[in-house]
Amino acid sequence: MLWIKALHIVFVASWFAGLFYLPRIFVNLAQTTDDTVRATLLGMARRLFRFTTILAVPAILLGLWLYLGYGIGMGPGNGWMHVKLLIVVLTVGYHHGCGVLLRKFEAGQNRRNHVFYRWFNEIPVLFLLIATVLVVVKPF
Repeated sequence: MLWIKALHIVFVASWFAGLFYLPRIFVNLAQTTDDTVRATLLGMARRLFRFTTILAVPAILLGLWLYLGYGIGMGPGNGWMHVKLLIVVLTVGYHHGCGVLLRKFEAGQNRRNHVFYRWFNEIPVLFLLIATVLVVVKPF
């Protein structure tokens, strides 16, 4: 079980690293007017989104294995797990939202400025903070 936990943490950390960096690329895409720079940034964003998606799958599957297979977070006194699972669902939604935004950039349909993406970039930080506190502190 400890190996599963360790791998889960590594994949979650890697997934979040991608979710932290992808909106930073969006900030630069929203600011550039140079077509060469735009093409380079779009290529970087595509590859990062694809890699981040690949990392998300084992992160989620290993988490489900711990939850369903080992019963971690099940039973009385584990209300924290319900909130953590909500955070996971919200994170998956955020990840999907990044894909939608990337497709808009690719189609030349972005209507948001770099300030929006700077704030958008803070959302996964909050998700990771909340999830970490829930798992470590188990407040309820």
